[in-house]
Amino acid sequence: MRLQKYLAQAGVASRRRAEAMIRAGHVEVNGQKVTAMGKQVQPGRDKVTVNGQVVKLVEEKVYILLYKPAGYITTVTDPRNRPKVMDLVKDVPVRLYPVGRLDYSTEGLLLLTNDGELTLRLTHPRYEISKTYLAKVKGIPKPRTIKRLSQGVMLEDGLTLPAEVHLKQVKNNNAVLELTLREGRNREVRRMLKAVGHPVIRLRRTRLEFLTLKGLKPGEYRYLTEREVSRLYSLVGMKRQSNNITY
Repeated sequence: MRLQKYLAQAGVASRRRAEAMIRAGHVEVNGQKVTAMGKQVQPGRDKVTVNGQVVKLVEEKVYILLYKPAGYITTVTDPRNRPKVMDLVKDVPVRLYPVGRLDYSTEGLLLLTNDGELTLRLTHPRYEISKTYLAKVKGIPKPRTIKRLSQGVMLEDGLTLPAEVHLKQVKNNNAVLELTLREGRNREVRRMLKAVGHPVIRLRRTRLEFLTLKGLKPGEYRYLTEREVSRLYSLVGMKRQSNNITY
């Protein structure tokens, strides 16, 4: 098994992040530092360490859907000691990692798991995983503005992909838009809406593909069902073994 895949399946990080850790010299196999891709390891025989800590394959996989409140950051650690989404799942007895990010002021649906390979695929642009948001914005967008949002907005990092955009509500000279995107650029929704002259007042992710926040309040979470995990795997072309899953 390739070293980066081993680290991902062990729940250390996504495969992409594991590769960065290897290049940075944080990983050793049998006491020898590895910095090049392609190293093969044999689970159960080779000793793999990250920053001196032994890493073993995680036998059970955990999948959690969290309703992230605003005012929490989507990281595992924070040098500024701000509230973290991981603080909300302290009672879960395994180390989890966020699938993608929601910024500090954004609330809504966030997946957490120790399944590094699934994380990599759900966040990879190739699979075009849909994410739906409700955005309260300043002002009332005109039809041509909504059309522009749906066709693509030029940002500093390029043109956004086509999106589904609907005007849901108008109140007190502000509006609520529903946007469904299939890419995951940093702060993409906020940047798109600012670019068309309607800055975000409040932003909430309500859906990721078929998953919703139904039954959850901000700060609450639930485990995914077997059927839900299976559907996620199918979406990204993966097969799974049911005895590796915790519900």
